[in-house]
Amino acid sequence: MLELTGLTAGYHGGTVLHSLDLSVPAGTVHAVVGHNGAGKTTLVHTVAGLMRPSAGTVTLDGHEVTGRPAHRIARAGIGLVPQGRRVFAGLTVDEHLRLSYRPPHRGDTTRPSVWTPARVLELLPRLGERRGNRGTDLSGGEQQMLALARALLGSPRVLLLDEPTEGLAPVLVRQVNELVTTLAAEGIAVLLVSPSPAQAVESARALTVLTSGRMTLRMTGEEARADATSLHAALELTATAV
Repeated sequence: MLELTGLTAGYHGGTVLHSLDLSVPAGTVHAVVGHNGAGKTTLVHTVAGLMRPSAGTVTLDGHEVTGRPAHRIARAGIGLVPQGRRVFAGLTVDEHLRLSYRPPHRGDTTRPSVWTPARVLELLPRLGERRGNRGTDLSGGEQQMLALARALLGSPRVLLLDEPTEGLAPVLVRQVNELVTTLAAEGIAVLLVSPSPAQAVESARALTVLTSGRMTLRMTGEEARADATSLHAALELTATAV
């Protein structure tokens, strides 16, 4: 389980994220929704160790990882799929996979499942067809799949997805949503941030709306799928606040 308690973070002395409490049990999807400037990317960057929080704690399965360097947080079991994909233009798909693969230590039974390049390509067959292509030759959807593959090859217990469907065609959005559901079924705790309530409602067990770095609504996915009125109302207030 990923658990955040009183998490506060920002840039250059300013506060973007204000005392956020949030938990993501293993095998579930928690979606954080909010418009641009709501603090979504600050949230995932702080959890992933790319930023140091000014207050609060981040714990993974009861072990505190607050403020550790990003590489140590990744080794602890938190994987990040960043906004904008950020694949290496000059490396082939195969080279990305080889560089990203981290075999588990002998006796490591803490991870929900172990991901190998072969298993990733089974899940993402399009990448298998493009193994010899460089990052610059891939479509936006293929780059997103490659970014997801890189994160999975660390066999994470927690997966952070920063706007994973940004700029993708509707058919690819559906594929990403299906993948998110599949990964949660594997026992991975997924923290997904998105400006779109549609993706959040479809796959999440729990939803949080951020407004200027503060939680303004929390509801279950079941409640949102039954009636999303309050969710949309909260996002309208978020847009007004921004």
